[in-house]
Amino acid sequence: MEEGTSKSPSHCPGTGRDYDALQWDAREDCEVRQILDRVADKWSLLTIALLDERTLRFTELRRKIDGISQRMLTVTLRQLERDGLVERTVHPVVPPRVEYALTPLGATLHDTIQAMVLWTEEHQNEIAAARAAYDAREAAAAQLQTTP
Repeated sequence: MEEGTSKSPSHCPGTGRDYDALQWDAREDCEVRQILDRVADKWSLLTIALLDERTLRFTELRRKIDGISQRMLTVTLRQLERDGLVERTVHPVVPPRVEYALTPLGATLHDTIQAMVLWTEEHQNEIAAARAAYDAREAAAAQLQTTP
């Protein structure tokens, strides 16, 4: 265990332990952090959001997700499939046709992802203003350090 990491467990569903919001990523017996890393990844979010609309083939997903490489989409889909969020169906035709769809578990993420998108849309101007203010402060501080 890392230095500074609490040895007291946080709540993990089904364990009967108390919840400690500050220790959600320190548990050894839960995979919350790993799951959040996967689901909250930008490529996973985009993939899940698109598959929430309908079943798609690999090439359709790649075309719809701007900037994703073939390798990254492959890795993302495999990880989501491993986590039980995406189902891969291979149709026995020539050439092979592979489709991806959300599983019932993956579909439960719809409301959460939609809430994140709505929050982002509602607050994007505030975030842009905060970034601009931060950048201006940093530039002013750098200017003061270089001025004799």
